[in-house]
Amino acid sequence: MTGDISGKRVLFVTTKNLDYIRNAQELSLIRKMAVCCDVIGSYNSHYPLRILIVIWGLITRSAGRYDTVFIGFAPQLVLPLFRKKFLRQRVLIDFFISLFDTFCLDRKLFKPAGIVGRFLHRLDRVTLSLADLVICDTLAHGRFFTEEFHVAPSRLHPLYLEADRRVYHPVSVQRPEHLKDKRIVLYFGSILPLQGADVVLKAISLVLKNQSGRKNIFFYFIGPIKGKALRSLCPHSALVQYIPWLSQKELARLIASSDLCLAGHFSKTIAKASRTIPGKAFIYQAMEKPMILGDNPANHELFVSDRDTVFVEMGNSRALADAILTFFEYD
Repeated sequence: MTGDISGKRVLFVTTKNLDYIRNAQELSLIRKMAVCCDVIGSYNSHYPLRILIVIWGLITRSAGRYDTVFIGFAPQLVLPLFRKKFLRQRVLIDFFISLFDTFCLDRKLFKPAGIVGRFLHRLDRVTLSLADLVICDTLAHGRFFTEEFHVAPSRLHPLYLEADRRVYHPVSVQRPEHLKDKRIVLYFGSILPLQGADVVLKAISLVLKNQSGRKNIFFYFIGPIKGKALRSLCPHSALVQYIPWLSQKELARLIASSDLCLAGHFSKTIAKASRTIPGKAFIYQAMEKPMILGDNPANHELFVSDRDTVFVEMGNSRALADAILTFFEYD
């Protein structure tokens, strides 16, 4: 990847909001190495409008002054339509998500063999075939792209996520008086299926039942718990605080006040969970917080088991609960 942008004139294109962490990461990297970097994108919060803004920008922008085109989030929405415009440019794409994998295998909104599933698979495959270099978030994801879409491994390059260190960094905070004698465990997420929120909630329930009368472990569960299935798993206790949403600044404050953080992914039923490193793991790492990770190939690409980095079997609430209890036994 370095040779494709170093000393080059780069056009960066993305349909995701420009302040999205992956866009910020890539733009920072490109601007450090390229001669110039122009951007087609938007900060607008409405996705359809952002796509229209990007399409109009591509229609009206001359490609002649660029050596390289870097298409960020969801290149499937851009590259098949505009590849002919960039015949003389080297095209890099960030294949951060496969639409087929996300909507058919992960969220199971469409059947893989159905009309929509076959269309998304073809769209992914065509997009990948049109790129000169494909950026992926993990080596494990790259292997999936090779197996599922027949991308040559030589065209794949991993670029791991990074936390926004302007927000997430080590800091000391004052705990509320009622938590000063507690050991605090924190979990946050958007509650996507691959994150395994059900595994976390069951583990919390098990920990609450197995504190041997000490009652000194307190949980923050941050995320929008929806649906009867998940709500039925929520332990009702003074030792658990459920928070639907927090700003990044408020989230960082609670992470700083915690003793142990749950990263995941913890789902065992969704294959994608084993191919990705959860973004929260990078946040905990930046804040120098001990964490529990799902035991999978992607997480092992960057993290090594030690006192402050614990791996547990995915899908196993008992193993997660035991890991939490054991962590504090040796504290």
